[in-house]
Amino acid sequence: MPTFLPLRAFGKTPLRVTPLCIGCAPLGSMPEAFAYDVAEEQALGTLRACFQSPINLLDTAASYGDGESERRIGIVLRELGGVPSGYLIATKADRDLKTGDFSGTQIKRSVERSLRLLGVDKLPIVFLHDPEHARFEDIMAKGGATEALVKLKEQGVIGHVGMAGGPVDLMLRYIETGFFEALITHNRYTLLNRSAEPLIEKAAQMGLAVLNAAPYGSGILAKGADAYPRYAYQAADAVILERVRKLEAICKRHKIPLAAAALQFSTRDPRITSTIIGLSRVERLAETVELAHTPIPPEVWPLLDAVGFAQDDPEANRWNLRGVHVSSSREKND
Repeated sequence: MPTFLPLRAFGKTPLRVTPLCIGCAPLGSMPEAFAYDVAEEQALGTLRACFQSPINLLDTAASYGDGESERRIGIVLRELGGVPSGYLIATKADRDLKTGDFSGTQIKRSVERSLRLLGVDKLPIVFLHDPEHARFEDIMAKGGATEALVKLKEQGVIGHVGMAGGPVDLMLRYIETGFFEALITHNRYTLLNRSAEPLIEKAAQMGLAVLNAAPYGSGILAKGADAYPRYAYQAADAVILERVRKLEAICKRHKIPLAAAALQFSTRDPRITSTIIGLSRVERLAETVELAHTPIPPEVWPLLDAVGFAQDDPEANRWNLRGVHVSSSREKND
């Protein structure tokens, strides 16, 4: 495994991060999202390796396993005597998963629980997570979720405040408020879906740090259409499966892993600060770093683009089933 990854500016902040970021959703053991469990010892072993790797950024959330991801990270941090020098832990403040409460008071409780589970007294980065589960007006209201995070930043509990969510039009609306210094988009900027393009462009123009999560579309672009026929945490349709098979064929002809192309599609974009890769096994860590360094001939990229990609939100039906409003002008994909 290469031992060095260059550091990039984290937007306008003084932070510096590697172009790869370890995503800890799988380590919370979330079979409803990933279709598999992750035992605690497996997760702890993976985390121990992560903290010794050249990657210096780890991303989790209060909602991942309803605290289980953060709890497991906290166990390893206590073993290490704290966060290793130069390493950054980012988490996300969430609504109450049982009641749906997305108030400022709940967001404060969420951050306090994260601090307790992780065993730290402050966090360099906290994102407001999945605001599509509440009204924009409520999230931005006086005393609301955004104000709660800003106050925690003023108090020194949080270093920087970010926004992480799904529907692109809604994410655009939030970052345009100027309250957020970083953005996470997921599943919406991959070889198969480019719906986050206008969001990434706007965020980059504003000088925000941009983190692109799930470049494998939750697994299909790493494991292949037959091994993992799911995209964005749900069954992949026939169009997606056919496109993945075409992508696989192109990569096979050029003797490169499909996963390398899927990962580098994100890491080669200068607008993207870091690419979040969910890991659940120790061996995946070295594989990911190797994939990021795999040589890909320039002529491959136009061939991959020619396969085609979606520009609508692959989770649109899921939002609608939840009764969540998503603006229709240009929806996105997770």
